[in-house]
Amino acid sequence: MATESNFVQPAISEFDGHYDHWSMLTENFLRSKEYWGLVENGIPVAEEGIKLTEAQQKPIAEQKLKDLKVKDYLFQAIDRNIMKIILNKDAAKDIWDSMKQKYQGSTRVRGAQIQALGKEFEILQMKEGESVYEYFARTLAITNKIKIQGEFEGGLDG
Repeated sequence: MATESNFVQPAISEFDGHYDHWSMLTENFLRSKEYWGLVENGIPVAEEGIKLTEAQQKPIAEQKLKDLKVKDYLFQAIDRNIMKIILNKDAAKDIWDSMKQKYQGSTRVRGAQIQALGKEFEILQMKEGESVYEYFARTLAITNKIKIQGEFEGGLDG
């Protein structure tokens, strides 16, 4: 019988460059923890100049604590070098929006990139004086770029 002490705490998978997959898993995880609202809407802020009662301040303080937990999950999943690149890290929503803007890209742009890579792959030929190893490295570089775009499952035509 499993006990609470040997239960493995689920975590967000580490961001590996495949934003669509990572964001889907991460969103599901955060929804299961009931934290997704913070990512979608951010922390509620009191209007400037309005003095809040202690009872009114309590839910905001609770939301700030939840936001810190979400940020902690995201910090654990995002490499330090990527964290340097994204601009605003003040709140979980800011981190999420920065990641989305940097890594998601529009469907049209991704489609054009995949199409260009497919054409590059189709005309790929071994150059005169090129070793098999060098040719293979160029071929692999193109296929890896296509895979990163997330459209390689069906082949270049699919």
